[in-house]
Amino acid sequence: MTSVNDEEADHPRHPEEHIAPVPRISVQAFCETDQTLAAVTAAGQDRRLAKAHVTAKEGGLAAAIEVYESMPTPNVIVIESDGTRDILEGLDDLAGVCDPGTRVVVIGNPNDTAPYRELVRRGVNDYVVGPVETLDVVRSICSLFSASEAIITGRVIAVVGAKGGVGASTVAHNVAWTIARDLALDSVVIDLDLAFGTASLDYNQDPVQGIANAVLSQDRPDTALMERLLAKCTERLSLLAAPATLDRVYDFGAEAFDAVFDTLRMTTPCIVLDVPHQWSGWTRRALINADDIVIVAEPDLANLRNTKNMLTVLKAARPNDRPPLYCINQVGMHKRAEIDVKSFVKTMESQPIAVIPFDSKLFSTAANNGQMIAEVSKSHRTTELFQNMANRLAGRGEVKKPKRSLLAPLLKRLKGRSGRASAPHRKAS
Repeated sequence: MTSVNDEEADHPRHPEEHIAPVPRISVQAFCETDQTLAAVTAAGQDRRLAKAHVTAKEGGLAAAIEVYESMPTPNVIVIESDGTRDILEGLDDLAGVCDPGTRVVVIGNPNDTAPYRELVRRGVNDYVVGPVETLDVVRSICSLFSASEAIITGRVIAVVGAKGGVGASTVAHNVAWTIARDLALDSVVIDLDLAFGTASLDYNQDPVQGIANAVLSQDRPDTALMERLLAKCTERLSLLAAPATLDRVYDFGAEAFDAVFDTLRMTTPCIVLDVPHQWSGWTRRALINADDIVIVAEPDLANLRNTKNMLTVLKAARPNDRPPLYCINQVGMHKRAEIDVKSFVKTMESQPIAVIPFDSKLFSTAANNGQMIAEVSKSHRTTELFQNMANRLAGRGEVKKPKRSLLAPLLKRLKGRSGRASAPHRKAS
C-alpha cells in the first residue's frame, strides 16, 4: 500500500465542487452493509468512473485479506469497517498481501477508535466515516488520482442550443472568453459543429487545422499534437476550430472525441464545448460527461418543450451531478410573440443561469467584427451577465455588485455644485 500526506478525513459537500474523472483503473470494494454495497455499485455507473472497472463484494476487511492472499491487488481497494475488530491490526494484515502501488480507501464506522494519523501510517490513502452515499464514494476514489498525480484536471463546460439558431455558440464563445480574461484561467473552446461552426469567425481567426485533424488522426491525440492544432485567440484563450467545410460527411462513433477531451483535461483548466444542436451518440456522450451543461433557449413553445426534455434526460443520466443549467436568450425581440420568462421558469421548475435581452445591433456588430460583447460595449448589461455566468461555471460563484449608498445621489450633486463654484476661481488664477 502507498500513503499520501495527512489531510482532512472528512469531505465537506459543496454544490459547485469539481470532481475530475479517473483514468483506466480497477477498483474492488469489500462491504459490510447493504447501503455501502449499493453506494459503491451506483458509483461504478457514475460518469467520472466510466473508465474504471468497479466491483463490489460483501465481507469487509477479512474477505479482502483472504482474496488477496492468492491473487494480485487492483489499483484501488475500498474497505468497509464494521467497528467490531481492531482496524489497525486488520490493515497490518492487509498490507502483508497488498502489491506496491495499491491505494486503499477505508469506509469507517463511528465505533472505530483509531486516530486518522495511525491509519495514514499504515498506508490508508483516504478515510470516510460511514454511512456513505454514492457521491462520497465517487469523490473519494477520484481524489486519489486528481491530488496524487499532481496534474491539471480541467473542468469541461458543454453549451448546447435547445433549438437551432438560438445563439448557443455566441453564449459559449463569450463565456469562454470571459473566463480566460476576467478569471485568468487558461481556456480552450472546441467547436464541435464541424460542418457549420462559427467560432473561428467570432474570434476573428483563420486556423488551417483544428478539431477535425485531432479526431480523424490515425494516432491517439497527445499533448504535442493538441498544441499544434490550437489557434491562439488571446493570451489565455485558445481555439480548436471546426473546418466549416462540406467536402465530407462528419459521422462519428459515440466515443470519437473522448481522447481529445481527455488530453486537453491534462493541460487546460477550463474547456468549453460548443455542441451543435443534434441528438447523436457522440453529442449525448459529450453532454453527459461534461462537468457542467448549459442549454440555451429562446422564449417560444418549441424551445420550452426541448429544454424541458433535455433537462429531464440529462438530469436522469447524471444523478450525482449538479442539474443541467439553462439560459433564456434573445428575450424581448420586437414584434415577436414570446412566452414570458415567469411562465418559462415555472415549467422548468428551476431558475435560469441568465436571461439575456435581445439587442440586434450589439450582437450583430460583435459578430460582423469578430469581437466579443464586452469588446463592443464594456458597460452593457449583457457583458455583466456573461461575467456572472463565467464565474458560476468556473466554480467561483456569482459576482454581486456592491450596494449603492443611499447618499450617493446627494454626494454627486454636492460634488457638482462644488465644481461649478470653484470654476471661476480657477479661471482667474
